[in-house]
Amino acid sequence: MTNPTVRIARWSARNPWRAITGWLLFVVLCLGAGIAIGSNPAASEDFRIGEAGRAEAIAAEGGLQLKPTERVLIHAKPGAGALDPALAEAAARDIGARMAALPEVAAVGDPVPAADGSALRVDVTMKGAEFDAKKHVDALLAQTAAVQEAYPGLWVEEVGSPSISKGVDGLRDDDLARTEIIALPVTLITLLIVFSSIAMALVPLLLALSSIISAVGLSMLASHLFPDAGVGTNVILLIGLAVGVDYTLFYLKREREERARAGGRLTPQAVVELAAATSGRAVVVSGLAVAISSATLFLADDVIFSSIATGAIVVTLVAVLSSLTVLPALLAKLGERADRRRARKEARAAAKGRTLHVKKAKTGGGRITAAVLRPTTRHPVATLTVATLAMVALALPVLNLNLTEMGRDTHSRAIPAMQIYDRAMTAYPELHSTHQVLVKADADRRGEVTAALTELADRATAEDPAISGRPVLRTSPDGRITMLEMAVAHPVGSAEAHTSLRNLRAELIPATTGGLTGTETAVTGDVARNADYPAHQKEKLPLIIGALLLVTFAMTVWAFRSLVLGLIGIVLNLLSALASLGLLILVFQNEWAEGILVFESTGSIGARVPLFLFVILFGLSMDYQVFVISRIREAAMNGTPTRQAVLEGIGSSAGVVTSAAVVMVTVFASFAALHLIEMKQIGFSLAAAVLLDAFVIRILILPSLMLLLGEWNWWPSRGMRKVRAQASAEPQPATVG
Repeated sequence: MTNPTVRIARWSARNPWRAITGWLLFVVLCLGAGIAIGSNPAASEDFRIGEAGRAEAIAAEGGLQLKPTERVLIHAKPGAGALDPALAEAAARDIGARMAALPEVAAVGDPVPAADGSALRVDVTMKGAEFDAKKHVDALLAQTAAVQEAYPGLWVEEVGSPSISKGVDGLRDDDLARTEIIALPVTLITLLIVFSSIAMALVPLLLALSSIISAVGLSMLASHLFPDAGVGTNVILLIGLAVGVDYTLFYLKREREERARAGGRLTPQAVVELAAATSGRAVVVSGLAVAISSATLFLADDVIFSSIATGAIVVTLVAVLSSLTVLPALLAKLGERADRRRARKEARAAAKGRTLHVKKAKTGGGRITAAVLRPTTRHPVATLTVATLAMVALALPVLNLNLTEMGRDTHSRAIPAMQIYDRAMTAYPELHSTHQVLVKADADRRGEVTAALTELADRATAEDPAISGRPVLRTSPDGRITMLEMAVAHPVGSAEAHTSLRNLRAELIPATTGGLTGTETAVTGDVARNADYPAHQKEKLPLIIGALLLVTFAMTVWAFRSLVLGLIGIVLNLLSALASLGLLILVFQNEWAEGILVFESTGSIGARVPLFLFVILFGLSMDYQVFVISRIREAAMNGTPTRQAVLEGIGSSAGVVTSAAVVMVTVFASFAALHLIEMKQIGFSLAAAVLLDAFVIRILILPSLMLLLGEWNWWPSRGMRKVRAQASAEPQPATVG
């Protein structure tokens, strides 16, 4: 009762209004500081990965980097017959004049007719960085709309990376707003069922929301160290609601048990201290496990994962802080209110000559929990075997994992810009994707480099059927960097485009520019970025999984002083993660579930999904692991035989684990309803993972394994050996024969 969590809880429970006021000030200060200082969004250079990223850095050095471009497409309205060339030319001149007058525009290209004469295209190059252009594209879209109004006989529409990015962001924001509408009420209903009290149900939800608000502000400050890739707030919402409710739920359930067990003999403050001594420590260990697991994402060397890690770490630590500081104060006030209500009921009962019935504390699980645990108790070997084989079967599809970068071709066609994009690609197939070959050399070798790149362009045009149009050569003003750009008439993620890239890198470049000594050559472009990012993730995945296994083992051993439990932790977490990833592959790499989950299968999994799944699941699994084993170890440290301790610990924690799982699944499953395929995959995989972890791993496999291991569970814990030795030394009651 002297550890830091208890001391903090003791102060909070005895000074509730100070603790509550302090927490509110903390929330306001975090958000205010974040707004005042602002966030630091990631720049183009932060997203560079692999050879493609190296080539982009070379291009930027020579001023040849990709410029944000919008394309205005002019074609005949459906059913109106062929395009009127004269009218289309007039509209193109109008577009050109309007766009050139905008301060956001750097250049306007000459009209380009489609090969079949069905359309006319005007390319508009914007000023500034590619990732900032979506903030300024509205001015261009307004001019396109004005030309459409001036030429009602034509179909004038605009598309490009800036307008597509703007459309994707808008759809994501709308989707997230809908998930909040779904997740918050379902979470509240779940908590009402668990606690049968509006006040008790509101506490976890309000603390989770206040933690999310604080974390948003703190993440804005943290972005100045780790730039925000635009996903930080989404992660904070996703993780914050899950862990915030979980930690409060663990604490609340234990406080209610201790209060019921005390039967009015302890003050609310004393009850809160008892809960802090047990669940308080479990919350700290769980929170540290989630934070440290999330930190392994920094090993991915990717700004997107750094942003995810920052958001997850910040919101988890804030959720732990709220559980340790303001939650004891709220529980003490609610306990005082409950005591006053009980006193009034007792007074009314005494006035009527009756005795008030006091509800006894539950010492184990309910009938449902007992029924679920019965096969495990009676047949642990069979239960362990069947459950493990089922999880292994779910994990088998991992052998067929196909990772791809989820880019333009996979975006939802509910985005209007993507519908325009499809029409533009039909009229101008050469715009599908590009190869960009960058060569860096001394300025006096410009002629030699140009000759080698010209030979490369000639050979590519003659030998590679995917290359379309006329290659373009550009050289930096200082003559040191030259870029060859070739159009690829196939979608970015297509087999033809990737075959073309492999041929370019493995054969054409070594035979041409590769023969130049003292130069640096690299390939970028749409296809190269699409290929290099998944390859980078595959390379980093073993490193991060290894770090996760080490973190899980170390945290479990530290928490429970047992090497055996540490090994069990990494095996079960790995089994859970692989099974959920296998289920994800089974659903999303195939077409059978398209109608159920409303998506079009790409035959692949988003390159970021496995890493995100493993890291977040390993962290969240520690919540259940720590909470369940803490209850078991607590009983064992009190002298209860291991078998009985396992059954009591599982039985007493099953209800809260189930409730926490329902909350998490609700939050994650709401993301499975999003339009963006990668977000949908993340939501589905996390929801499936939590279900498997809570209902198969923690209810079937873990207790079966611990029952079979017996006293070996605690090896080599000296504290447990001491308890066992004392129990053995105690005199046994005499038997009468």
